Amino acid sequence: MTDVDLEFARVRAVLERPTLRLMSRPTSATVLAVFRTVFDRDVQYVPADRMHLQVEEHVARLQATGARVPASENPEGDPDARPNGRTLCREWVAAQWLVRSNSPDGDEQYSLTSHALEALSLVDALSADRALISESRLAMIVDAVHRWAARAEPDPDVQIRRIDAQIAELQAERDRLAQGEVDTVDDARMRDGYTNISDLIRQLPSDFKRVEEAVAAMHRSIVEDFRQEVRPIGEILDDYLARTDNLMEATPEGRAFEGAFELLRDDALLLRLRDDIATILAHPFAESLGAAERRAFRNTVVILRQGIEDVLAQRRQLTATLRDQIVAHDVVRDRELDAVLRSVNRGLATWMEQGSPRDRLPLGLLPATAEVGTLRERFYDPDAESVPPPIEEPDDDVFEELDVETLRRHGGPLLTELRAALRFAAGDSSVEAFHELPPEQRRPVELFGLAHLLTGHDDFETAAHVAEHRTVRPDGTPVTFHMPTATLTGEHRDRPHDTTNDEHAQEAR
Repeated sequence: MTDVDLEFARVRAVLERPTLRLMSRPTSATVLAVFRTVFDRDVQYVPADRMHLQVEEHVARLQATGARVPASENPEGDPDARPNGRTLCREWVAAQWLVRSNSPDGDEQYSLTSHALEALSLVDALSADRALISESRLAMIVDAVHRWAARAEPDPDVQIRRIDAQIAELQAERDRLAQGEVDTVDDARMRDGYTNISDLIRQLPSDFKRVEEAVAAMHRSIVEDFRQEVRPIGEILDDYLARTDNLMEATPEGRAFEGAFELLRDDALLLRLRDDIATILAHPFAESLGAAERRAFRNTVVILRQGIEDVLAQRRQLTATLRDQIVAHDVVRDRELDAVLRSVNRGLATWMEQGSPRDRLPLGLLPATAEVGTLRERFYDPDAESVPPPIEEPDDDVFEELDVETLRRHGGPLLTELRAALRFAAGDSSVEAFHELPPEQRRPVELFGLAHLLTGHDDFETAAHVAEHRTVRPDGTPVTFHMPTATLTGEHRDRPHDTTNDEHAQEAR
């Protein structure tokens, strides 16, 4: 093959990737707009029912404005036909733009694939106003090359000279700052550096999603190989457990993630990153940023942590699935089924050799019903056959007659008697007035009525004085309670009390 043939094959393979297929379709604008609206930067998973409704609403709105929507939603050519969100989502799953999975609660949900995230990141990068070659990007390239060249240097003397040069440069910078010489960065340069960092941050979700898909593909391959395996079970377990342990080192995405995971596991590094982001947003240039841009830039650490957690959760989930598959694999049952199928094939081959095309052989698909006699389930019980006893007439003399006084002794507080006792008491304290009552009027329930009448007295409200209140139950048993008291002054004796509630209480009683 010539060079042009090789380049043609390479370019065609790239153009057939799901990312570029999403970007090159006539309805790409509609699909990408729906993805960006449904999957916000803070939303990674959407329940299936909600996803179907949102897709229908958004596509119908764009269709009403004249936008071109997927043609498969309008098979009859009706321009007013409402799109079907379920069918659209099913097509997008087949195109590798959406992933349909189960949530921890067992509900179905959708998430974007790495191809869709890469397409959205490309749209964001192309729609941003920035220069392709900027000072911050060139400085980042130069710093990265210098740092990795220092790590790749095998000569220790050269490494020492590099470190000495860095120390001298940092010492000179410190001396200059100690003298009060501070170089302020203008808004244009800060804006350029912020744009460059934002471009890198936008690529993180698609990178993490690509690692998740690589882990899922590796586990699917392992499970499929396990189902087709004919080796002994011990050899299978050793082989596949070793492949599971080395899963992250088996793919380029996995190796890259392991390196990033080791770096981001440093809490001090993440704390420094969060502080640096806050410092950048405190610069005056950040006043020109929108609320969404500031929130997305501030959530960089959250994006990193969430991406790592999603990959680890995918690995744990699929590892558990593989473990269950290995544990649930019943070798004995598979051998029995294989023996039955082989015997059926042998019997069929023998019958085909001896019979003619028109011969018929009755074949029972189900075993015959066993003829088992019915056993007695219930034996004779004399109690079940006896006649129930006659209903006795109720005796009217069972209950004692109750009079009004007996009912009053077991009723609520006597507010009228309590009020009269407080008003005409010989002493100056409410407890003395209570003790002047006869025993039948000093029941424990009378304390509730006393508290009701003393409500509003300052000394009773503040519980300045607590005294023993000796009560007598209706059966004559004495009971002592501790309760706040009030001083009965002339004003309190003569002040009329609101008897509305008391009259209602008396009527109810």
